Amino acid sequence: MKRILLLSVALCALLVPSAIAQQRTIALPDNFTPEGIASGKGDTFYAGSIESAEIFRGSYETGQGSVLVTSRPGRNHIGLKFDKRSKLLFVAGGPSKGIYVYDARTGADVRQYAFPNAGFINDVVITKRAVYATDSQVQVFYKIALDRNGQPGEATTIPITGEFIYVPGFNANGIEAVKGGKKLIMVQSGTGKLFKVDSASGNSREIELNRPVTNGDGILLRGRTLYVVQNQDEQIAVVKLRRGLRSGRVKSVIRNRSFNVPTTIAPYKRFIFAVNGRFPPNGDNRNPREDVVRVRAKGARHR
Repeated sequence: MKRILLLSVALCALLVPSAIAQQRTIALPDNFTPEGIASGKGDTFYAGSIESAEIFRGSYETGQGSVLVTSRPGRNHIGLKFDKRSKLLFVAGGPSKGIYVYDARTGADVRQYAFPNAGFINDVVITKRAVYATDSQVQVFYKIALDRNGQPGEATTIPITGEFIYVPGFNANGIEAVKGGKKLIMVQSGTGKLFKVDSASGNSREIELNRPVTNGDGILLRGRTLYVVQNQDEQIAVVKLRRGLRSGRVKSVIRNRSFNVPTTIAPYKRFIFAVNGRFPPNGDNRNPREDVVRVRAKGARHR
C-alpha cells in the first residue's frame, strides 16, 4: 500500500502544472524603468533600472522578489549578466559611461570601471575568460578580463574594424559569444544587421540575413538559433544561423499581447522572459504591472 501511495503522489506531481505556468507576467516595483534582465541561479532573475540604478532580484516561479541593489546616484543600469562562478553581476552603465560589478547575493559594490570616452554602454556578455560590452554610439567594445574564478581584472577598449560601420543613431546593442568567446555576435539597432566580431582584434564581418532585424536590442543564442528582440516592433525574431556565421535566416517571430517595447530577454526552462522598456514612441503605460513577460521558446533552457 505504501508503495502504491508513493507512486500516486509521484504521478500527481507530474500532472500538476509547476508554479512557472502561473507566471505569464511579473510586476516590478512602481516607476522602476527596467531595461535589462538576466537569469541567475535556479529560478532567480535580476532586472536593472535605467533611472534609479537599482537591481531587482525575483523568482520566475513565484513572481516575488525585492530590490537587491539600492539606488546608485550618477549611475544607470542597462544590460546585465550573472556569472555563476563568482556570483557577480556585471552591468552596462549606458550614458553613465561605466560598467558596474555587484555581489549577486548581497547587492554590495564589488568594482566599477569608468570609460570617459564612451558613448552609451549598452549590453554585456560573459565568457570563461572575459566580459564584453557594446557601445551603441562609439565604434568600440569593452573587455574586462576574468581570472579562473570569474573575478574581474584589467579593462581594455577594442576598436571595431571591418564591415561593421557605425551610422547615426544606435548601433551595437545586444551581444552574444561563440567559440568560447573568440567570436562575438552583435546586432546593429538602426540597420537591423548582424555582425560577427573577433573578440581579440575587433575585426568584423556581416552575417547576411534574408531580412533585417530592425530595432534589434537584446539577443540570446541557443545552439545556432539566435533570438533577437525588436523593441519598437514589439516582437522577437527567431534567426537560424549557418555554420561559420556567414549567414542566417529569420525563420519566424514571437509576439505577445503583453509586449510593451520589450528590450532584453533571459531564458528559464522552456521559456524566454522579456522585460518591457515602454520606450517612446510606441511605449505607454497600459498594463503597468506587466513588466516581465513570458513566452514559450523551444530550446531556450537556461544553462
